[in-house]
Amino acid sequence: MQVRDIMSSNVITITPDVVVRDIAATLLEHHISGLPVVDRGRVVGMVGEGELLHRHEIGTGGERAKTWWERLLGSEPGSAIYVRSHGVRAGDIMNREVTSIAANASLAEVASVFEAREVRRLPVMEGERLVGIVTRADLVRALRATVDNPAAAAAQSDEAIRLRLQSELERQSWWQSKWCSVLVSNGVVKYTGISDSDIDRQAARVAAENVPGVRGVQDDRLQFTDWQPMV
Repeated sequence: MQVRDIMSSNVITITPDVVVRDIAATLLEHHISGLPVVDRGRVVGMVGEGELLHRHEIGTGGERAKTWWERLLGSEPGSAIYVRSHGVRAGDIMNREVTSIAANASLAEVASVFEAREVRRLPVMEGERLVGIVTRADLVRALRATVDNPAAAAAQSDEAIRLRLQSELERQSWWQSKWCSVLVSNGVVKYTGISDSDIDRQAARVAAENVPGVRGVQDDRLQFTDWQPMV
């Protein structure tokens, strides 16, 4: 799945000269939390709820929490703080450090950008063209759609379940195939052998529960610390 599959393609944008009261009205009217600022077809900034939190009109003006970029560059001048809290146009208060994402980027990529940049929404670009906007909520909706997909829970044969689970386990550093075996009967996964720790047992259970068709997990493995005295 790519960003283009979950993004909103009907993007509401504003220009740098839109005034603060109209920005607030647009956010409320469309039930959104942020807007790309576009000048002559180019995205030049982002304005969101965060930019409206510290405003002199409601007595919340003053220094706000710094973005990752501001923390990197150092303290923000007092004049810049004044412009952000008293500026009347989008061009005055917008965040100019725009991070965008490509439409063909993976969901893993966009999640990493959200986390690293501490942002909640990203413009989606195809070259220099704005084609959409993606938010953290879009990722949550994608997760829900995947979990609720009836096709994903379709019944599989015990052997198909075992092969898929075995393939997943073999890719994990915590799985020791020479010490463990996987059996599947009537959709119930049974582990036998020896495990290193409780967290490894938990990871094995989670791996099994992610395989469509699994009805239960039974872990009969001995823990390594309990097995040693028996040798």
